[in-house]
Amino acid sequence: MNLSRRTVLLTAAGAATGLVPGLSGTAAAAPRGAAATAAARDLQPYASYWYPDSLPSGTPGTGITWRSLKGWRADSDADLAFNAASVPLAARFTPTPANTTARSGQARIQSLVSFGPTSANPSQGSADADYYALTHWAYIDELVFWGGSSGEGLILAPNAPIVDAAHRHGVPVLGNVFLPPVAYGGQLQWTRDLVQKDANGHYPLAAQLVAVAAAYGFDGWFVNAETGGGNTALATGMLGFLRELKSLGAARGQRVTWYDAMTVNGSVSWQGALNNQNKSFFQAADSMFVDFRWSAGSLASSGTTAQQLGRSRYELWAGVDVEASGTGASVNWDAIVPTGKAHVTSIGFYRPEWTRNHLPANRTPGDFHAADDLFWTGASLDPAEPDTHAAWRAPAVSVADRSTVTSVPFASSFNTGHGLKWYEDGKVTSDSAWNHLGLQDRLPSRRWVVRTTGRRPAVTFDFADAWRGGSSVLVAGTPDAPTTLDLYATRLPIGPDTVVEVTHRTDAGSPALELAVATAEPGTAGGAPPYTYLPLPVTPGGGWQTSTVRLTGLSGTVRALGVRMTGGGAVRWRLGALAVRDAPVTPAAPAGLRVTDADGGSLRLAWQGAPGPVRHYELYRILPDGTRRFLGGTCQRAFHVGGLAPEQGETAARFELRAVGELFTVSTPATTTHTW
Repeated sequence: MNLSRRTVLLTAAGAATGLVPGLSGTAAAAPRGAAATAAARDLQPYASYWYPDSLPSGTPGTGITWRSLKGWRADSDADLAFNAASVPLAARFTPTPANTTARSGQARIQSLVSFGPTSANPSQGSADADYYALTHWAYIDELVFWGGSSGEGLILAPNAPIVDAAHRHGVPVLGNVFLPPVAYGGQLQWTRDLVQKDANGHYPLAAQLVAVAAAYGFDGWFVNAETGGGNTALATGMLGFLRELKSLGAARGQRVTWYDAMTVNGSVSWQGALNNQNKSFFQAADSMFVDFRWSAGSLASSGTTAQQLGRSRYELWAGVDVEASGTGASVNWDAIVPTGKAHVTSIGFYRPEWTRNHLPANRTPGDFHAADDLFWTGASLDPAEPDTHAAWRAPAVSVADRSTVTSVPFASSFNTGHGLKWYEDGKVTSDSAWNHLGLQDRLPSRRWVVRTTGRRPAVTFDFADAWRGGSSVLVAGTPDAPTTLDLYATRLPIGPDTVVEVTHRTDAGSPALELAVATAEPGTAGGAPPYTYLPLPVTPGGGWQTSTVRLTGLSGTVRALGVRMTGGGAVRWRLGALAVRDAPVTPAAPAGLRVTDADGGSLRLAWQGAPGPVRHYELYRILPDGTRRFLGGTCQRAFHVGGLAPEQGETAARFELRAVGELFTVSTPATTTHTW
């Protein structure tokens, strides 16, 4: 029941792929690298992938570039500026659990996700809202950028938007090393290449992997050695390689996860357990993904073995395959996260992007988030009142959520990282659909906790309108009792000038609105925060408005934020943004905006970063009539735009770039032109 057998497709070159399907729904890229032609240069940067050293025989398929990791150098990586993440890994805290069944300090969750194909996976998002825009980071402890195929490349570096979004929510991201079975194109030589030694007895590709992760800004590697035919000598080499990878990586804050496949004699035999066949590899790594063939007995013994080795049983991820059936998967949850006693191991979800992939082709972002909420929160759609009897035991039932909202200023426009349009101050500045997870805000960790003694309204991310970005929070229903929507668990210090700004709009009904602020934790798990309710000033006339509330009479630390609505009949109310600040802060401007390469309407731009804190950068084209058209945003200091063409009578295109701060205030622009 190996990982590579879960999905088997064909690449353009005809080679079978293992873990990552050359995913459907992504158009083939123009020829690149060895397959490129002088007639059409493809300036679009893509996520990077390599073979360890030697390359396959033959010629790569269309859109595929064969590269050797051994030959990689940061100073000659032409796409590094587009692929290197820039958001540091945020610290997290665990608030009082939202319910009485979720636990902190026990089972954690590793999520193995294929966000796109191995090749032709754009570095910085694309013009398509149909994307696995993961938002339930609060339950995830480690994200693996799943992928690799024998016909494209075996070692994958995650693209920057995913790392930036994960880091903003405190989640480390691992790249993937995949050595596929022979049946799926694997070559034992690639395993030998990976564990080769230099003249000094060191493992040069271990150092290369650490250097790649450091240069690209992610947090380590998932190592999956499934190519059969090895022997004890090869296993010994793999063990030495892992030890050096972990040692070198630890000095850079990186980690290593090992997949239960290769055994100590070099054969590939999936154990479904931690035992004498693989425990030396576990000891050489930070954690191990236990193959899907586990049983209640094998997980129990695995946890005991881990503890006997002086390790935590929660450093074992029990594989749960959800690629095909998602929430319909048959799982012995009591073998992993029993309700009446301590959790046995942690959980390793394989391919939870099922929440997107199983939906019909005409799916919308709203359809995806509805399915994703069901996966992570469960049938109740409220982690404060989880459905503990459902066959699908959602993570919110067992695992305590975490938060990174610990400093002022803090702001969110509830942007999920994809959308049908782009909005600024409630106005559309681009009609194009888009995805870019690096632009995702810090989102509420408990979705959605609604506290009421009456009818519960529906709460969703909505993409039909927004204040900023691509989405807002829509509350719709006919509540017949005061209703409080929990938004954020926080650790925000209150100063004499601290205010909370709420940007909102009432589309139907006339509810009375209050800001809910708690400066203490609930007394027990599952309890409501001890909120103080402060009126939200509302200006007559409708439309988007920002209500500013001073935290008069409160001191200490804000522990929770929410909104309460009372009355109003049938209500449709949108929450567009939330900010906590002491004083407005405007970021400094970037400098040196320039076009670094161009081919027709495809341009690469770069700039010098603005000094001081910057959330991201936004690029605009200034049309001849003075209209500003949003082209995209990024956390990096380089960006690619394609499909541009001269406007009527235009001899040069004009561009503006602004830095955006934590409060979504914007800098003065840097400008440049490009002559057609």
